[in-house]
Amino acid sequence: MAGRDLDAIAQGLKEIIDEDYLRYRVRTNEYIIERLDALNIPVVKPAGGHAVFIDAKSWLSHIEPLQYPGQALAVALYELGGIRGCEIDTVMFGRAPDGSENQAAMELVRLAIPRRTYTQSHADYIVEVFEELAKIKDDLKGFKIIEEPPMMRHFSAKFATVI
Repeated sequence: MAGRDLDAIAQGLKEIIDEDYLRYRVRTNEYIIERLDALNIPVVKPAGGHAVFIDAKSWLSHIEPLQYPGQALAVALYELGGIRGCEIDTVMFGRAPDGSENQAAMELVRLAIPRRTYTQSHADYIVEVFEELAKIKDDLKGFKIIEEPPMMRHFSAKFATVI
């Protein structure tokens, strides 16, 4: 490994045992969750240290589970605000070994909050994008898979909007 990489690992190891830093990370996520909760956007509680999870199934209840509400929310966040999220839902867990489609127990979107990267203004921006998205959420459409690999489809499946 390069010296720079070793330095980054060493810094990360120091930070993961720094209680002040860990409190700050969790508090940042709590702040985002509190603000989203105030907008009636369902989130997974309590906040953790690495991400905020939005309950897309509850928030976008007009989208059928097999039309992937988590994917619809992740796409809308990216299109509206450039926010990259990851669906953790039926796209990821819905294909059974026999090839049949199963509905996942939860339809979540994970917003990972990288270490030492985002500021308070980034947290506020996330909330602002959700405020805008809340105004149009009932107009969001689901998706259908039009092409997928045999395994790990959530990495490279192709989608089309359900009309």
